[in-house]
Amino acid sequence: MEDRQVRQITDSRVLAALSHPLRRRLMDVMKVYGPSTASMLAERTGQAVANVSHHLKVLAGCELVVEAPELARDRRERWWRLGQPGLSWNNRDFDGDPVSHAVAEAARSINLDRHIGMVRAWYGAGEAEQVAWGNSTFSTDQWLRLTPEELTELNREVIDLLDRWKRRDIPDDGRTREPVFVFAYGVPAKP
Repeated sequence: MEDRQVRQITDSRVLAALSHPLRRRLMDVMKVYGPSTASMLAERTGQAVANVSHHLKVLAGCELVVEAPELARDRRERWWRLGQPGLSWNNRDFDGDPVSHAVAEAARSINLDRHIGMVRAWYGAGEAEQVAWGNSTFSTDQWLRLTPEELTELNREVIDLLDRWKRRDIPDDGRTREPVFVFAYGVPAKP
């Protein structure tokens, strides 16, 4: 989708900053709830405000988050927002330097572990919460026979579908809509 704002990361220092579990979680909280103060982020993550402030400074140093002074009620209040709504990297961009390549490999592994960890956390949720969601959660896998170009097309279609749901107008019907994590991978593999 052309209007998606995705920052292509090519600096291993930025990738290392992004890969820290709490920093990634802070960014996810801002993706779901929007601009926040360190206090708001501390409350949502169960962390100390000083710890959150430190990690926000690291993220700001890489422009992964930026200050949002227009939201402050006074000069002491500091609001933060994501620098870009989407981030991407390609491990091949880090092939020229062994250290950068190792950072990229670790970042990819940590990212996958985070995705799987959120699904595992759901499966470990209490029965009452799982019953409340009924059969709405899903898991699917398919074996497709594709060329690299066809996989690229499928990638665009999946991202466009998720973007459409993300950008839709939320109905004002009084119903509570909880954050739902959806992820998909399409990789060549052997059965």
